Amino acid sequence: MAYRTLETNETYILQAERVKKQNRKKSFLKGMLFLLPSILLFGAFVFYPMFKTIYLSFFLTNAQGATTVYVGWENYKALITDPIFMKSVKNTFLFVFYTVPTTVVISLALAVVANEKLKGIGFFRTIFSSTMGVSVAAASVFWLYLFNPTMGLLNKFLEVFGLEAIEWLTDPKWALLAVSATTIWMNIGFTFLILLGGLQSIDSSLYESADIEGTGYFYKLRRITIPMLSPTFFFVITVSIINAFQTFGQIDILTQGGPANGTNLIVYSIYREAFVNYQFGSASAQAVVLFILILLMTALQFKLGERKVHYQ
Repeated sequence: MAYRTLETNETYILQAERVKKQNRKKSFLKGMLFLLPSILLFGAFVFYPMFKTIYLSFFLTNAQGATTVYVGWENYKALITDPIFMKSVKNTFLFVFYTVPTTVVISLALAVVANEKLKGIGFFRTIFSSTMGVSVAAASVFWLYLFNPTMGLLNKFLEVFGLEAIEWLTDPKWALLAVSATTIWMNIGFTFLILLGGLQSIDSSLYESADIEGTGYFYKLRRITIPMLSPTFFFVITVSIINAFQTFGQIDILTQGGPANGTNLIVYSIYREAFVNYQFGSASAQAVVLFILILLMTALQFKLGERKVHYQ
């Protein structure tokens, strides 16, 4: 009798395990069905182009983009000895250095002001975030007129103080700075809005406790606001670095990579190599290098930046 009971229990256990396995399979299939549209879209527009780019980077191609000769790592070796590409790498890192910190600092200052409970502050919040609604093309054309050496507003402003006019977009000393200023202005709206949202999510009781203790404004800014904003800073800086590495539109409209390749960033170098010189193999190798650089910078940001993030 005991033997039959034990055998029955084992049968029930086996049946229960089979039911669990069937339920897991059904759940997995349901999940895959929900993910299928995303998988198809990512496969067609992300994964396939990425693997195709890696594949093309090992070949020479004709003007139609068809592979002709397998060259292995030669396209990558040629980049190391190519002074134009190496200059584009240098320009890209300088561009990131100019734009990302400046954008974050200015946006933080505007967000702190806009977070104050002042009459009519909603109007200024709208103005500060308005650059989000301006396209890259429109903003670039706007700044193109400002940088005009003869009738541009910036040189007119310099004339008021008796200073010489500056060739903003044709002088190698100023061109990259000019494009950086354009990019900073364009990115302020998005960065400001994110930082303002972060400020408004900080618990007001922290400031009330600080007020009771009689602490000053800048002490609260340094000890409460900045630490509490660290998750928002982490997000904003990471996204800004990635976007800076991928900048193209304003370069194409303002300088076309000139003068003397002074504003030739990696993305624009890829564009010229692929769609001007029709060297798709070399352009693919540059794209792979750019992908690796962005990946390394993002990983470095997560490795070093996330340590300083303070979550509430």
